[in-house]
Amino acid sequence: MALLLVYTTFPLIWVGGLVTTKKAGMAVPDWPNTYGYNLFLYPWTEWIAGPFDLFVEHGHRLLGSVVGMVAIALVIVVSLCDKRRWMLTLSIIALIAVIAQGILGGARVIQDEVLLARIHGCFGPAFFGLTVALAVFTSRRWGGIQPSKVEGSGSLQLLAVTTAALAYVQLLIGSFLRHVPAGGNHGDFRVAVIFHVLVAFLVVAHVIALTTTAWRNHPRAIAVRWWSLTASLIVMVQIGLGVAAWTFKYGWPTFLPGGELIPSFVINAESVAQAGVVTAHVATGSLIVGVTVAIALYSFRYYSPAPASLVSQAVKKSTLQGVTI
Repeated sequence: MALLLVYTTFPLIWVGGLVTTKKAGMAVPDWPNTYGYNLFLYPWTEWIAGPFDLFVEHGHRLLGSVVGMVAIALVIVVSLCDKRRWMLTLSIIALIAVIAQGILGGARVIQDEVLLARIHGCFGPAFFGLTVALAVFTSRRWGGIQPSKVEGSGSLQLLAVTTAALAYVQLLIGSFLRHVPAGGNHGDFRVAVIFHVLVAFLVVAHVIALTTTAWRNHPRAIAVRWWSLTASLIVMVQIGLGVAAWTFKYGWPTFLPGGELIPSFVINAESVAQAGVVTAHVATGSLIVGVTVAIALYSFRYYSPAPASLVSQAVKKSTLQGVTI
């Protein structure tokens, strides 16, 4: 069920990104209804045959409702089948988070406020990271790992956490670039672009370092090794998407060589290609956050004192103190 939550949330991020790219957030002016109809009773013929902006925005709402239902189902399944109380708490937090995200989206429509759109856009990837965490905690691999303590594991964990944090910071900066307020300062935009590029280099460096460290020094941490390799490949794709997104919107970056090779390139504002590339860039950023969150969690799972060993240590300590447990 947690995996289903991941599989439904990621398309929701794609569609949400497309809503922003196409500036379709206000295509349906009311909320939680759709043009006066209950969300689920809006005539599907008008939805399918209507303008593309309406199709995307209403579809985004329906998909968000599906994610909410899956989150409810997850809470029920965890309460019935999982004995870990913290898992129940975490699944309830996920349910509250998806409800909050829906309210944020509705408030953005009702108030037509760019700041709310930005918060809504930043909260989505954070929620996606939470769904990935739930999927990791409920996976067979997680249950099958026997934790241990290995020298150098702290460095791997620190590197994994830093990489995930940088990936999310990069999304926050990207959100600022996506939701530039009307009449916004050009200087602020330029600074945001510079930081977006700098943090991109940091993310690349950290992902490469994480992959190298995992494959050189941690043969036992199989999940960390393969997920870090996957993250490296995704980041390489993301760099290409970032360059393409900028080119489709503003032209070939002047600080990169090769501009003379595409002198006849014409920017078509809000074209299908531009919308597709920009939205893919946004969604891939969330995917990087999700993958790096999984790596960080697994790094702590592999290299932490096992509960059994903790109990053993506690027994020894109590024995020394003459206390019976």
